Amino acid sequence: KVEELLTDGRRIITFRNGTKKEISADKRMTTISFFNGDVKKIMPDQRVIYYYADAQTTHTAYADGLEVLQFPNNQIEKHYPDGTREIVFPDHTVKCLYSDGFKETFFPDGTIVKVKKNGDKTVVFSNGQKEVHTAQFKRREYPDGTVKTVYCNGRQETKLSSGQVRIKDEEGNIILDKK
Repeated sequence: KVEELLTDGRRIITFRNGTKKEISADKRMTTISFFNGDVKKIMPDQRVIYYYADAQTTHTAYADGLEVLQFPNNQIEKHYPDGTREIVFPDHTVKCLYSDGFKETFFPDGTIVKVKKNGDKTVVFSNGQKEVHTAQFKRREYPDGTVKTVYCNGRQETKLSSGQVRIKDEEGNIILDKK
């Protein structure tokens, strides 16, 4: 290895394989440039920023345990110390994956999708409608109070805000229409 001490106080160490390590004059920042194009920076605030040249991806690790990955397509992932992961996609959709298995996705149009660990899904649309999907049924709830449910056996049930109830069998035949 070759070590240089520059007049401004920086030290540059060059290794045989082409890797260079630069240490700031105050010794608070270190930059390592690897032979493959990767760059690792250790910042004064203890952040470690690693740039992967081949993948064009930056990985920043913070002293508190937070890790942030930035991809060339502008996707950003945050990995929190508690196991939570947050992904911001290029279209600004945000997906949160919690350590207990719960997932939430926030779409740019205001739609929110929540999925429980057991697979039950709730979709809240920006127009006020809501869908609930379980292994037993799919239900759509409308802002006016109308609720339409389709059960896994094909039976359909509609409850209108007026109190009217209509039930259809799996073939679509009305078996109850109560007003």
